[in-house]
Amino acid sequence: VQLVESGGGLVQPGGSLRLSCAVSGFTPKHYDMRWYRQVSGKERELVAAITNAGGRADYADSVKGRFTISRDNAKNTVYLQMNSLKLEDTAVYYCRADLIGTRLGYWGQGTQVTVSS
Repeated sequence: VQLVESGGGLVQPGGSLRLSCAVSGFTPKHYDMRWYRQVSGKERELVAAITNAGGRADYADSVKGRFTISRDNAKNTVYLQMNSLKLEDTAVYYCRADLIGTRLGYWGQGTQVTVSS
């Protein structure tokens, strides 16, 4: 099982980035997918979640209206579109896959997002 994030980088406030999480080694339709973020010295924070078939998405209050999670199971990829980025969005962003009906889950290695002027 492998999750590989990409798309992070440096962006100015108000800018946009799209993160991707490529998954392999398992069947995506059996997993709910989540994006977390973590700032050094702080706990990992759930940012967005999407159900296995993509029928439902949920967001942290801090990103509602700015971030959009989506998935393409045919391409084994989950996305996080981030718009109107703020300084406080700076963090390492992690992708996670949670096997439905179990406590089994897998993490990606993370991708750095830095919002700075």
